[in-house]
Amino acid sequence: MADLQIRPASAEDVPAMLTLIFEHGPNDWNFLPAGPVREHFEAIARGEIQALVAVAGEDLRGLVTYHESAAFSRFQPDGGGRHAYIAEATVHRGEAGRGLGTRLLRAAIADLSARGLPDIYCERHEENPGSAGMMRKAGFRELATFDDPQRRPNGSRRTTICYLDARAASV
Repeated sequence: MADLQIRPASAEDVPAMLTLIFEHGPNDWNFLPAGPVREHFEAIARGEIQALVAVAGEDLRGLVTYHESAAFSRFQPDGGGRHAYIAEATVHRGEAGRGLGTRLLRAAIADLSARGLPDIYCERHEENPGSAGMMRKAGFRELATFDDPQRRPNGSRRTTICYLDARAASV
């Protein structure tokens, strides 16, 4: 992993990012409907959503996408305020368990903080151990869990919302 570089994604990265997420993202816990995922990544090409990629030479090994959001206002102390959402974090199966997902999350947290968005949310299946560990290591804490059978057809069928206050975190 020492030769991996994390850098901002460009429009030219989007096809490889889609390949990575569709080949290495699906499991019993992840909700990855093809149409909305493609739309999400097309927004990266338009500059509407930020993303970072981890590359070894020309080989894409991981990604994280994020953007400003209003979806979690109910959790904000003042009932609103600017905050961010980390939407997708995927690593190549060959990198699983080696800390790359946490590195990508920490890099996204640093970028969001620099953009003035230190209140950061993400979601995962309640029972997804890989995502849970990655998020915990990056400093996220569980905030709420709710029934979500439309997006979570397996296991508990529940989504867990996680939160990080980057002002208090050491990234």
